[in-house]
Amino acid sequence: MAATQIGWYGLGSMGLAMATNLQRHLSAKKSLNLIFSNRTLSRGDSLRELGGVPETSFEKVVDKCGIIFTMVSNDAVLDNLVTSITSSGLSLRSKIFVDCSTVHPDTVASAVSKLQAHEASFLAAPVFGGNPVATAGKLVFALGGANQATRDAIKPLIQDVMGRKVIDCGDDATKSSLLKIAGNIVTVSLMETVGEAQVFAEKTGLGTGLMEELIGEAFGQIAGGYSKRFWSGSDGVSSLTSGAYAPPLTERPGFGVSLAIKDANHALSMAKERGVELPGVQLARDNMVAAREYAGECLDSSAMYGILRQKAGLAFWNEKSRQGGK
Repeated sequence: MAATQIGWYGLGSMGLAMATNLQRHLSAKKSLNLIFSNRTLSRGDSLRELGGVPETSFEKVVDKCGIIFTMVSNDAVLDNLVTSITSSGLSLRSKIFVDCSTVHPDTVASAVSKLQAHEASFLAAPVFGGNPVATAGKLVFALGGANQATRDAIKPLIQDVMGRKVIDCGDDATKSSLLKIAGNIVTVSLMETVGEAQVFAEKTGLGTGLMEELIGEAFGQIAGGYSKRFWSGSDGVSSLTSGAYAPPLTERPGFGVSLAIKDANHALSMAKERGVELPGVQLARDNMVAAREYAGECLDSSAMYGILRQKAGLAFWNEKSRQGGK
């Protein structure tokens, strides 16, 4: 494993945090430095300072590496990456691709098929946890695909490096994607519930501070994390009620609202195909869409809080969030 060159593509708020932890691990083990690329390469400047090696394209990362991690925003991006390398003429034999994105099982199945035709392996490894969890290296990974030996070769790059737990989903990579989508039913519904509770606390005079303390202490770290949201600016930690749902336009939200809508849409479309109702997810999704229509893309996934405030007769913006703009 030490002699295998590791590559990374995709440096959004999650990808950069994950790649940073991986590079630190490789450096500590005196292994080959991570080769990375991204659509905007300057996103990796901090990674380069740690020893990471920038490359100008995904194809060049693939050419130089035996194990390639990807963390991208949606299905179309992943499909385009896979198509680009399988039609590039590069030899992909024995390469292992590990995708950490949240994508539809059909997208995973397509990637598996295309890469198998070129004697390469594809593992799906979507993650549970937001940017602060990724930064702390405490993500939960759902890892599936290829065979046990291939998954076992990848696990040391994940366990206690980027994540605190690896759930092994077996040889079928689509099971990992399906588990992630199922988990998002809980995630999205919980964000909606926390937002509702905080608006209730404010309108009744209970106060959001007491509510936030209760959520963290009585309902666990995950629920507490949705009340105490993050964005990636210089202020660091910020609670939902102190504005992180609508950060300044110059900052990146902890997890963008459009990504969360995409995740909710995957769950809703698959549920509809199988005759399953997801009313909580539908409500949260509709509130996120309404928030995006009102306030634009620079919103956290918890932005349904702003719509819940409006429905209760409050302003979308609270005193700690930005006060307008898209």
